[in-house]
Amino acid sequence: MPSPSPAKSLRAALAERAQRGQVLDQACPSRAVLSHLTSRWGVLVLVVLLGGTQRFSALRREVGGVSEKMLAQTLEALAGDGFVLRLAYPVIPPKVEYSLTPLGREAAERLAVLVDWIEDNYPRIAAGRAAQPSP
Repeated sequence: MPSPSPAKSLRAALAERAQRGQVLDQACPSRAVLSHLTSRWGVLVLVVLLGGTQRFSALRREVGGVSEKMLAQTLEALAGDGFVLRLAYPVIPPKVEYSLTPLGREAAERLAVLVDWIEDNYPRIAAGRAAQPSP
């Protein structure tokens, strides 16, 4: 079997690199996804949805402190990225449910590890904060 030409291999490598994204490059479109996933509300919504399908009002109660507007924007962004599935039922009053897609579950599981680490290590973090001089 002939080996691929060097030009074709280079093109394939460049195409693969472009697909992965370059999050450190200011023009990289994956930065928007990173922002959605790692926003305060994005992380919390994804972690709550790991527990199963939720309605909007239940999510709002579960994620303490989030406004209705911010929750709606967060869910829209996460759904737009393919992490959250929004199911609207044709009933009165309206019924809308949110759940994780398989991609969303993968992301949420990784974020849950970080959330758990922060909670487990918060005493050390708080001590580090207290040791810093006030600005």
